Amino acid sequence: MMPTRREFVGALLAQNSAPRPNVILIVADDLGYGELGCQGNPDVPTPHIDSLATNGVRFTNGYVTAPFCCPSRAGLMSGRYQTRFGHELNVVGKRNLDPEVGLPLSETTMAEALRAASYRTACVGKWHLGTAAKFHPQRRGFDEFFGFLQEGHFFAPPPYRGLTTRLRVNEPPYDDNNPLMRGTEVIEEKGYLTNAFSREACAFIDRNARQPFFLYLPYNAVHSPMQARVEELRKHQGLMDEQRRVFAAMLADVDSGVRRVLETLRRHGIERNTIVIFLSDNGGPTAELTSSNKPLRGGKGQLFEGGIRVPFLIQWKGRIRGGRTLDAPVSALDLFPTVCAAAGAGLPKTKLDGVNLLPSLAESATIPQRDLFWRYGANLAFRRADLKIVKQGEEVWRLYDLARDLGETTDLSASRAREFMEMRRAADEWNAQMAPPLWS
Repeated sequence: MMPTRREFVGALLAQNSAPRPNVILIVADDLGYGELGCQGNPDVPTPHIDSLATNGVRFTNGYVTAPFCCPSRAGLMSGRYQTRFGHELNVVGKRNLDPEVGLPLSETTMAEALRAASYRTACVGKWHLGTAAKFHPQRRGFDEFFGFLQEGHFFAPPPYRGLTTRLRVNEPPYDDNNPLMRGTEVIEEKGYLTNAFSREACAFIDRNARQPFFLYLPYNAVHSPMQARVEELRKHQGLMDEQRRVFAAMLADVDSGVRRVLETLRRHGIERNTIVIFLSDNGGPTAELTSSNKPLRGGKGQLFEGGIRVPFLIQWKGRIRGGRTLDAPVSALDLFPTVCAAAGAGLPKTKLDGVNLLPSLAESATIPQRDLFWRYGANLAFRRADLKIVKQGEEVWRLYDLARDLGETTDLSASRAREFMEMRRAADEWNAQMAPPLWS
């Protein structure tokens, strides 16, 4: 008789009487699907991020729940479609300062679940889930916080010494009313921000290496503004386009941060008992950052694959065999139940939308097939097996077979009308479950 999933997970946790695993969740900002070496990028080396694929599992169909930063992070942190609780649209500019805008207090965060299981928790980087005191990371399950609360930040204080800066004419004033903070205290950071986040992440590991910890490391790179260290920029002179060189240098510093985190784990002898997850919050904006989503269609802000399918890597050296590629669709929603299962943490009473990936990671089971749904304003998408329907704004619904047409070039809604209508009805049923947006 095959063991139940609960029995399997229990056996997995009991193996070798290992302590509960640490969890590190690294999120890049606006990193396109095709921008890592392990994703096929030939011109920007990312060896340390790629090592997570070499030593872990790379999901080729890894999705986030929204094509923009803020709602994507709401789904990630809650394990629930953010459209269920109205956290649907992105938050930028003065909207950040609205005291009622943030991840609703009715939602349990991944950090709260892990802290309840006696994990030490930290958020280092970009929060973007509310700026009012009640939404602060240390009110949402994190023992420590170092970073900023809004959607973006310049990478060093002006006059940006030691940086090459390529700003847009209308570059948003990211730093207005958006200071860097340690806990609730405003601080001044003179170093390059990506490297400062890596430094603080490693310091947190140093302080907590002897107890289970959860480190959430959401970099704001490679999000605009385009600012790179001159020292790093010199290493990418082979790229002809200067803007591409700036992007490459920004990504290289994220890769260097992953190296520093992994080296810190090894120094403490805890790498094998640490789950390291890497993904992007949404697809890349190709025009702004040169970020590539190849071979996918579209990008940030769209529900074509380029806006919602992202690099998605999981390493757990002590438990899962590395070097594997899994093609079954997975979602950022799955991370909450997966890390809670690994940690032996209880799940919130509110039902999560993700599934526990542990059995699949350990090669004992396939990832269960399920429908995936997206809504962002007037844009909707729905995936069932290899079929996906998409409606962008006022455009008509279209049907694509992703197994044969990854670039979403051929609309099959007329030639496969029965399947198209079945999926339309299913998408309508999903949409009816969702709440209206809490803000416009």
